[in-house]
Amino acid sequence: MELDVIQNKIFEIRGFKVMLDFDLALLYNIENKRLKEAVRRNINRFPKDFMFELVEIEFNSLRTQIATSNRGGLRYMPFAFTEQGIAMLSSVLNSEKAIEVNISIIRAFVTFRQFSLTYSELKERISLIENQFPDIYKALNYLVEKDNVKETNNKRNKIGYKK
Repeated sequence: MELDVIQNKIFEIRGFKVMLDFDLALLYNIENKRLKEAVRRNINRFPKDFMFELVEIEFNSLRTQIATSNRGGLRYMPFAFTEQGIAMLSSVLNSEKAIEVNISIIRAFVTFRQFSLTYSELKERISLIENQFPDIYKALNYLVEKDNVKETNNKRNKIGYKK
């Protein structure tokens, strides 16, 4: 399973990185109805930080974000599963396909987490350098702005006689 496909199905809702039940059902190659059925039978395995049901406002804003249609008139709002909830799904669904897909999904979440740590570390280091060397930082900003102004001036039409 390709990580890009999975990463495109991960959204941030209520401060959690989550995947929605209908996307998971597609990945597991089962009906969404069966996935929800299995979860409801084992609801005690899914506390609020593992899985929650979207409210209509969240779903509508998410639907515009992913540019999908109304999905044929939903009776129930989708479930959103966090990384821990997806790991728990492998024990509920208990099939080879579910285990294989869960491994790929967990790898995608780990990749996201590594990227966010790297980005925050980089941002922190840049801030630290800016604070330690404010004069150098100001000089670099001046040079960058000076080059931008020079490019703008070169693009304008010249005034005067042609030779």
